[in-house]
Amino acid sequence: MEEYPRIILVTCDNIGSKHMQKIRSSLRGRAVVLMGKNTLIRKAIKNSKDEHPEWQDLLQHIRGNVGLVFTKEDLGIIHPKLLESRVPAQAKIGIVAPQDVILPAQVTTLEPTKTNFFAALDIATKITRGCVEILNDVKLCIEGKKVGSSEAALLQMLDMRPFTYGLKLTTCYDDGLVFDAKLLGVTKDNVYKAFAEGVGNVAALSLAAGFPTLPAFPHVVSGGFRNLLAISLSTEYSFKQAEGVKSRAAAPVVAAPVVVEKKVETKAPPPAAKPPPPKKETTTEEEEFGDIFS
Repeated sequence: MEEYPRIILVTCDNIGSKHMQKIRSSLRGRAVVLMGKNTLIRKAIKNSKDEHPEWQDLLQHIRGNVGLVFTKEDLGIIHPKLLESRVPAQAKIGIVAPQDVILPAQVTTLEPTKTNFFAALDIATKITRGCVEILNDVKLCIEGKKVGSSEAALLQMLDMRPFTYGLKLTTCYDDGLVFDAKLLGVTKDNVYKAFAEGVGNVAALSLAAGFPTLPAFPHVVSGGFRNLLAISLSTEYSFKQAEGVKSRAAAPVVAAPVVVEKKVETKAPPPAAKPPPPKKETTTEEEEFGDIFS
């Protein structure tokens, strides 16, 4: 701690010895990973209270399966290197889920005899072409809760590795300053955005309370200008900044030409001429009753 001015506290849960060795190899020459007894680490820090009182703020963070990463480089540079150590892993029975696991709707490769696993988890399924199909997205595991036997068996059958394990950064120490490791991911854009939100909140509070502040000054000036412009447009009073607006408002409005669509009337074909009715054969009485008359 006297040699290295910067320290990152990390947790090493679910990391095997081979994985830990790869992490040490990747950091060789840039950082040193120390894993030791927490009581001895705290005792060494307490014994240096008179010479290094700034170390005492680390005592409350040395809990659990914690390790110390010592480095002389900038923490923003070493931060992505530590996150590269994460590797995918299967969900085992009884472990605490580090994150939510969403099972998407899909056609699986499981045969219909495996539907009992889905029924135990209340997952709607159907049989499609001899395979089990999941109808809706399902949250299978919840962050912070233990993984059950049915969830672990189902994820293993689907050959899914939803979790990633590696070093988890918790606390940083930089020349006497102790802060949360989440701040290492903060960029300039995040700082500007947060600052802009703070300025907006101060301006809103100032306008609502009627208390003048520098952030509210542009809003007060723009509001006053709008009031003067409204008065100028409603009366004959005018000033330099309002002349352009008044001239545009007084200009005659030219209506846009209206395009009338001409409907083309299509004449229906004349009705077909009806065939003349058949002529009735007319006969005289003599022709009809000739035999009788005769």
